[in-house]
Order: sequence, then C-alpha cells, then structure tokens
Amino acid sequence: MDSTRKLWAGLAVLLFASFAALLWVGSEIHRQAPPMPEQVVTTDGTVVYTRADIETGRQVWQSIGGQQLGSIWGHGGYVAPDWGADWLHREAEAILDAWAAREHGVDSYRQLDEPTQAAYAKRVQALLRPNTWDAGTATITLHAERAAAMAKVSAHYESLFSNDPATAELREAYAMRNDTVPGAEHRRQLAAFYWWAAWASVTERPGSEISYTANWPHDELVGNTPPSNLLIWTVFSVLFLIAGVGLLGWHYATSHGEEMQPVLPKSDPLALIKVTPSMRATAKYFWVVIALFLVQILLGATTAHYQVEGQEAYGFALSEILPYSLTRTWHTQLAVLWIATAWLGMGLYIAPAISGYEPKFQRLGVNLLWTCLLVIVVGSFAGQWMAVMQKLGLAHNFWFGHQGWEYVDLGRFWQWFLFVGLLLWLTLVGRALWPAMRKGAESRSIVGLLFLSVVAIGVFYSAGLMWGEHSHLSMVEYWRWWVVHLWVEGFFEVFAVAVIAFLFTRLGLLQVRSATVAVLFATIIFMAGGVLGTLHHLYFTGTPTAVIGLGASFSALEVVPLAYVGFEAWHNYRLGKATPWMARYKWPIMFFLAVSFWNLVGAGLFGFLINPPLPLYYMQGLNLTANHGHTAMFGVYGMLGIGLMLFCLRGLKPDLQWSERLLKTSFWSLNIGLAGMSLFTLLPLGILQLDAAIEHGYWFARSAEFMQQPIVDLLVWMRVPADTLFSVGAVSLAWFVFRLWVAPKRGAPVSSATTVAAAAIVPRR
Repeated sequence: MDSTRKLWAGLAVLLFASFAALLWVGSEIHRQAPPMPEQVVTTDGTVVYTRADIETGRQVWQSIGGQQLGSIWGHGGYVAPDWGADWLHREAEAILDAWAAREHGVDSYRQLDEPTQAAYAKRVQALLRPNTWDAGTATITLHAERAAAMAKVSAHYESLFSNDPATAELREAYAMRNDTVPGAEHRRQLAAFYWWAAWASVTERPGSEISYTANWPHDELVGNTPPSNLLIWTVFSVLFLIAGVGLLGWHYATSHGEEMQPVLPKSDPLALIKVTPSMRATAKYFWVVIALFLVQILLGATTAHYQVEGQEAYGFALSEILPYSLTRTWHTQLAVLWIATAWLGMGLYIAPAISGYEPKFQRLGVNLLWTCLLVIVVGSFAGQWMAVMQKLGLAHNFWFGHQGWEYVDLGRFWQWFLFVGLLLWLTLVGRALWPAMRKGAESRSIVGLLFLSVVAIGVFYSAGLMWGEHSHLSMVEYWRWWVVHLWVEGFFEVFAVAVIAFLFTRLGLLQVRSATVAVLFATIIFMAGGVLGTLHHLYFTGTPTAVIGLGASFSALEVVPLAYVGFEAWHNYRLGKATPWMARYKWPIMFFLAVSFWNLVGAGLFGFLINPPLPLYYMQGLNLTANHGHTAMFGVYGMLGIGLMLFCLRGLKPDLQWSERLLKTSFWSLNIGLAGMSLFTLLPLGILQLDAAIEHGYWFARSAEFMQQPIVDLLVWMRVPADTLFSVGAVSLAWFVFRLWVAPKRGAPVSSATTVAAAAIVPRR
C-alpha cells in the first residue's frame, strides 16, 4: 500500500472513531442534562413556576435576541450580563440581606463583620446547593426563604425588561431598548427561564459535589469554585500539546527536503483556462461578498458604539429602531454569510476549471443559487427585525424570526432554505467535478478530498436542524457547535486546503504527488483535534464530566498543526517568488500569508489561551473570547475568503492590470486594523475582566458596575483608530473590485500561441 492509500485509510479510521465518540458524548449529554421540572414548588406546596413558564420564558428570551443580548451559561453577547450568573448572585444576596435584616436589624449583609458574613455564606450554600429534584414527580421543591428571594429578583427583571424609570439607567448600561418585552406575563416567564439557568449552575448533580455546569460560573459566595478535575485536565492538555508539537516536529525533520522541484512553466497556466459561462456567472457572488462585508463592518461599529452610549448613537435614539441585540445578530450572522459566499463562489468557479467540463444548465443553477442567497439574507433579516421589535409573536418566531442562538440565529424556515441551497451548491459543484474524479485529470486524491469536503459542507449544515423549539438547552448547544465548529471551522477549512493545493499544482509550482500527501496529512492532523475539539465549547453547558476530559485532550491537538504555520507561510511566500509571472498572484498569496499569521496568533495563541478547562472556567464569555473570535474568524477565514476570491477574480479578468496601490492599502489596513482592535481593546479589556472574575466572581466581571468604569469606556474608544483603518481596508478592496468592471485597465494581451502551449502543461507527478 503506497503512502497515499495509507493516509486515506488513516483519515477514514480517524473520522469514524472521532464521530463515534462525538455521538456517544451527545447521548450522554441527553441522558445527564439538567432536568426540566414540571413544576417548582415551595415546601408548603405553593407553585412558584411551571414547566410552561420556563419553556415560554425561553421562547421570549429567544425572540428578543437570545444570546445576542447578554448570555446564558457564558455563550452570547458581552455588554449585558450573563443572566444566569447575574440571577444567581442576586438571589444569594437577597437571601443574605433578608437574614441580616431579620437577625441583626441591618439593611445589607455587607454591614456585618467578616466572621458573620462567612457563616452566612455557608448557610446560603447549604440552602442553594442541595438537589431537591424529584424524578418521580418531576418537581423541584424550594424553601420558602428562597422563594421569597426569587420573587424579589424576578421583580427586578420584570422592571428591567419593561420601560420602568427605576431601571432606566441599568437598561442603558446593558444597551437594552425600553420595553424590550412588552407583556407583563412574558416578563415573569422570562425571569422563570433565567432562574432555571441559575438553578442548574449551583445545584449539585446527584451523587456529586459539583453543579450541573461544573460549578460554573465562578462565585465563591454560593460555593461555585473550580473543581479539581479542571486543573488535572488542563495539565494534561498542555502535555498533549507538547507531545503533538514534538511528533509533528519529528515528522517535518524526517520528511523535509524529499520533494523534487517541478520544472516551472514559462507562463501562467491559470490565466489561460477557458472561462465558461457558469464560471463567469460567479462574479456576482463576489459582488455580494463585498456588499455583505461592508454592511457587516458598519453593523460592527454600531454594535461597539452601543457599549459606550447604551441606547443611542451620538444622541440619536437608535435602539428604538435598530436595537443592540439586532445589530449584533446581523454582525455575527453576516460574518458567516459573506465568508461562506466567498467560498461557495470559489467552489462554483473552480469545479469547471478543474475538470474542463461545463454541465448542462450549470449557469442557470449558479444564477438560481445566487438568487436564493439574496432571498435568505433579506428574508431572515426582516424576520429577525420583526422578532426583536416584538411584532412577530411567539407562535411564529421560531420558524420565521429569531432563534436566539449565536451564529445560527435565523428562523428555522430560513435554515431549511439555506440547507436546500447548500445541497444545490453541492450538486452544482459535484457534477462539474465528477469528470475529473472519473478520468483522473488531476490528482484523484486532491480532487477527491475537495469533493468530500464539498459533500460535508452541504450535508453537515443539517446539524443546525437537529433541535426543535423546545429541545433541551444542553442539546441545542451540542448541535449548535456542530455547525459553528465543525461546519465553519472544520470542513470549510479542509475545502480551502484542497483548493489551495489544486491551485499551486495547476500553476505548476508543486508536484501533484507530494502535494497530495501534504494535503492528506494536514487534513488528518487538523481532524485529529478538530472533531472532538468541538467539546471544549461544552464544558459548562450542563454536560457530563467526560466532556471536559475529551474536550481538553483533543482541543489541545487543534493547536498542534498551527505550531508549524511558519513553514506553510514561508513555503507559500517562496512559491509566490518562484517565477516572474507569479507577480500576478502576489496579493492572493499575501492574504494566504496573513491566514498563516492569524492561524498562529488568533486561532493558536489566543485560542489556546482560553480553551483549556481551568482558564476557560474564568474566561468564558469575557472579551478574551471575543478577542479569539475576531482574530480567528476574520484573520483566518475572512482572509482566506478574500484570498480565494482574488484568485477567482484573476481568472475572471485575466488580461486586466490590477491596482497595486488599492490592494496594498486593503491588505495592510485590514491586518493592522485587526491587530489594533485586538491589542488596544479586546485583549486588555479581557484581561481586566479576567482579574475581576478571579477576585470577585464572574457576575462582577460582566456587571454594569464593572463595564461602566471610565477605563472600560477608554478602551472601547481606543478601537476607533483601528476600526477606521480596518474600514479603509474594506473600502479599498470594494473599490478595487468595482473598478475591475467599471473602469478596468487593460494589461498585456495573452497570445493564442501561448494559450495553446500553456494549456498543454500538466503538473508533474
């Protein structure tokens, strides 16, 4: 068996074992998730909440933006608090204050001496932590003292989500519009859902001393401190990382230098590929990419500004028309949409280029899919606006409004529409690739891996359809991360690796055989940690402790291939200098170099900073998470999307002279702006929050008291220069693309004789 077959066999075994383990974990999450009670009663039988209250409360939460307005169990927005952590601390303090008033005649327990406060803390933990869930009756029983405190906290939330002047200042601090939830009953039910999230965070699992969320969030007042196994698995994750880097280093040391350099073509083979009608029709995809990218930046600036002014933008009451939860929804959703559109357009362009075959009605399919994408964007955004403005109603919100889950916010109808669109894309790309697969015009393995990644992209989005409107919160999080981690961060990356390998082999810069081995090996290394690494998002979402062990071990392996991105960057840079005509691809390759850099920094350094269990216990949902998200999402996938788009544009307009000035401005402005955003705002703000979370508790790091400090306002304002520079880069890129069609500059024509000669070039095996 040759090396290629061995790698294919290894990849198959790896994927089978990884997904088997991931599905087993899903079954355990389903079995051990925090229970949903039929009713919550006091010891004297008074009903506090029913299951209908909690379930309807979650529907209300989803309709107002869900994870885009604050967070639940650490997943979501950063301006408003984590509602479960906030409720938990408020409830504990309400109980303590009641005891202090009754037993010592003071207004607050904080007025008591330290020994008394310590004794009170033990008493409140004894009240909150025991599990009173009765599986036989599906009932949670509470002490009357706790029920009284819950009523007090509920009244606070009912005021906050209304237009009550008493909580107007806090609404502004949380960037909430007035009357976020118009109905009084819905506000009460929303509070019931927040209570249940807090209950699961402090109530100990049966037979255990840790809560359903592994004692998250950190709050020593209620006894939520990190379990010892977090430290143990953090140490193991570091050991796995060191071992993985060592093994990969050994591989590079033993295999480096084996590749024979091909005889380089004298002209650019890709520039002379015949552009088919369907390939030409992909141009409109890249126009949409630019439009969505610009709108996303505008919404991102608006969302960031809300953190300073709360409900306004320079005096204009913007929240009454475009609330924070909506601008953040569209900002995060557009990040996925424009990057995915760039990659979808690349797939539709590259498939006929690989096979040299234009299937019947391919152009019609490309145009139809483009139309569907526009309808999905406009339709889903309109539904989300109606939902957040409370004009849609709970009966229709799940299907046509706002599901409330970060990155998969669009209503279920639009999810199905998008899934059907992806299947159409899979069909279009697959049937154009099939002749190359059958005839072996290029390396079967590279094209085969490309085809399989196309299938995975089309099919795995279905994970977003696996939960229903009333599915358990833990199971929704499990399937949601299949979409965000596996679909976006996994199979799209494999697709990109295969496309880049094809481009370099087609350009004659790499031997097909060595490129095939490299691509398969890279895919194995990435998937070794990538599949089960999904679990690091689920440590504290009501999941069993096995999630922490598996997630810590395999998420560490995700960082291993990033340890050698310098080799990849240098390799790509060297290929870009290989021949004079490679100057045509200078800027696509520069964007690939940026991908390597941000892979190391954004995904690698900033990712591993927060991914091990013990650090994530304190950092989940802080701006350190946002720092990783921005630098990895745009730095890796956004830069990659732009680089792939530029390759396609070079093929669509082979004879045009590109504006060096515009592309240089775009490249450096985007990269420096992203770095400034990270270093001047997100990273220092996240570190300040981390210090607050460790010293005072997670609730404080996310509180208005902390987030409204002058230093926080200063750090947010320090984003302005970086954001402005980033916007200049985006506008420069948009102007560059615009001029390719509106004011093109012709370069040297390609002669027909050279075309025939170049077309005959086949990458050497």
